[in-house]
Amino acid sequence: MRGSLKSETMATYPVMHQPLPQRIGDVNGHREWSTGLLGCFSDCGSCMATYFCLPCMECRNASRLGECCLLPHCCPVTNIAMRARLRTLGGIRGSILGDIFALSCCYMCAVCQMSREMDNMGI
Repeated sequence: MRGSLKSETMATYPVMHQPLPQRIGDVNGHREWSTGLLGCFSDCGSCMATYFCLPCMECRNASRLGECCLLPHCCPVTNIAMRARLRTLGGIRGSILGDIFALSCCYMCAVCQMSREMDNMGI
């Protein structure tokens, strides 16, 4: 009997306003990269690892972002998506066009910058 009373009560008080979805943060980000694109020498370990074993650094970055470590080698444009994901996770300002430009003009520096950013974010 209690169950029917509860359903009757709910039926008499319909929801009048649906809650609006909440955004976690600003679409454009709220901060800059913690190190610059050409800041490779501020972290010599990442710089050397990227220079001498770029595929290893790409696999490491993919794994740290929760992706399959072989993804950068299966799909050539994956680093653009990973860079955009990292910007989103970190609230970093930028655009996909900027990501494409960074990876096209200075690929190794961009991969190294992503690694440094994940270090600074604790990922």
